[in-house]
Amino acid sequence: MGQIEVCLADYADPAHREALLTLLDAYARDPAGGGAPLPEFVRQNLVNELARRPTAFSVLAFDGVKAVGLINCFEGFSTFACKPLVNVHDVVVLESHRGQRITQRMLAKVEELARQRGACKLTLEVLSGNARALQAYEREGFAGYQLDPNFGTATFMHKKL
Repeated sequence: MGQIEVCLADYADPAHREALLTLLDAYARDPAGGGAPLPEFVRQNLVNELARRPTAFSVLAFDGVKAVGLINCFEGFSTFACKPLVNVHDVVVLESHRGQRITQRMLAKVEELARQRGACKLTLEVLSGNARALQAYEREGFAGYQLDPNFGTATFMHKKL
């Protein structure tokens, strides 16, 4: 492994655009990401759509010139804190580079950028069976969310449209 560099992605930079798509496709193909490649529509439109959203940002990790890690984030808003929050939406580290604390370095960059935005917290969702990711996130200070223990922890749900 060479020197790992972590940076804010520039959606206008062709190398960053390709890195984002390559890494997200690798995640999509992984069983934890659904086990199927990104659809062509996504490959053709995703980076432009991210660039159109001022609340979106991505962090990339490079081992030399090879892109090895990605985090996509979206700013939301906490009504209880009346401040922005940052949702960590996708976390990708190539299998060849897992176990080298690249996620930790990328999350540190995300936290730095979130603090610059005045965010009150970071949020993320993770599959309960992804023990390695859960361990990495807990090591970085993430924990289950609850307001009152009598109501339990939050459950992430979705409804496809």
